[in-house]
Amino acid sequence: MLAASHHVEIRSELLQRLTAARSRTDDLFELVKPEALYDRPIPERHRIIFYIGHLEAFDWNLLRGRLLSLESFHPVHDHLFAFGIDPVDGGLPTDQPADWPSVSEVKNYVKLVRAALDSGLEDLLLHRGGQNGSREFPPDQLLNVAIEHRLMHAETLSYMLHQLPLERKVRRGALPMMTAGSSPNRMIDIPGGTATLGLSRDRDAFGWDNEFDQHAIQVPAFSIDEFEIRNGEYLEFVNAGGYTNRSLWSDADWEWREQNNVSHPAFWKPNAGHWDYETMFDRIPLPMEWPVYVSHAEANAYARWLGKRLPTEAQWHRAAYGTSAGEQRSYPWGEESPDHRRGNFDFHDWDPTPVSAFPQGRSAFGVADMLGNGWEWTSTPFEPFPGFEPFPFYLGYSANFFDGRHYVMKGGSAVTAACMLRSSFRNWFQSHYQYVYAGFRCVD
Repeated sequence: MLAASHHVEIRSELLQRLTAARSRTDDLFELVKPEALYDRPIPERHRIIFYIGHLEAFDWNLLRGRLLSLESFHPVHDHLFAFGIDPVDGGLPTDQPADWPSVSEVKNYVKLVRAALDSGLEDLLLHRGGQNGSREFPPDQLLNVAIEHRLMHAETLSYMLHQLPLERKVRRGALPMMTAGSSPNRMIDIPGGTATLGLSRDRDAFGWDNEFDQHAIQVPAFSIDEFEIRNGEYLEFVNAGGYTNRSLWSDADWEWREQNNVSHPAFWKPNAGHWDYETMFDRIPLPMEWPVYVSHAEANAYARWLGKRLPTEAQWHRAAYGTSAGEQRSYPWGEESPDHRRGNFDFHDWDPTPVSAFPQGRSAFGVADMLGNGWEWTSTPFEPFPGFEPFPFYLGYSANFFDGRHYVMKGGSAVTAACMLRSSFRNWFQSHYQYVYAGFRCVD
């Protein structure tokens, strides 16, 4: 009886988390002025209207047949809003606003989907104890997929709306805090040891398919930057002609830089001989102590300029979670759950903070700011771990991106949900994508 009660409690919590995640994304759509809902702030992505329908279509397509045996009431929308896009090699979407349904039609679809799912899920999880006949997928797993997928899109929407012109957004929050002064970015020696990547299938813990299976990698000693590379440091690279120095760029990266006329980070804006920074709601003088956000290609060029390189996934993991004694921590600071003393994450701020702002978040080796404040590029291509098995209900989630053109990112940004700060979580993007909240640090 106790076990059954425990399961009901867990599933009730999952439903509450789903509701909270919906509120998060609903709030983001409220930042967009009505006349901008058919805008495409990032050329490589869908128009904003797509995402209003997509989040519900994903949940509906994932849950209605596998858990609830519900009939579709709008198959066209189920398909139209099913899949996002990740174009590579310059291929961009060409759809027009008129190709999409009206806002009222999309919002009505959202309303109907939520009502049907909420009724069915409450009955299944709280009244029938999650018993769903012969269906093969555990309700807890599918609900975690729905919740984290939505929270990932909360982050995607944030950096997408960041690129929406300021006058097309509804302002929220105060001006970001600016900090003067600078701490030197010394390199910290990390002794050789084991990095245990991934999740064990024996644990009763949720993870995405690319997080399995757990395995150990021996990492030789190396040195890593104490802080992420800051705007002030990256400015030196820009001023030194880093974007015009062919020797610092691979052939593919140079071709991308030239074809797209890339000459500075996407968040920087030139202004009468100096640089401004475009935050979510303001344009301010370039904050020198904030982490720089750049593509993998730009990060690589900077590292080469210094005669260094980007860390591998295993090196980054060792610096973040390893200890001199050999144990591995759950978080850089230890075993305590993430809170706002430890870093800039979980939507506490819209914008970055100075990289030295959270001394209580340091790793055992003293490396700062490894969770939150910006994802961090690694040199590791996004590939499956040994023992990888794709989710049978979401075959392409990871496998579609094992193409050698996407790279692993670790850590998290200001708008990464706390549940995705687990050490096994892996993010990835193509090397020429400038818009994500991603920075880097170097190793030697």
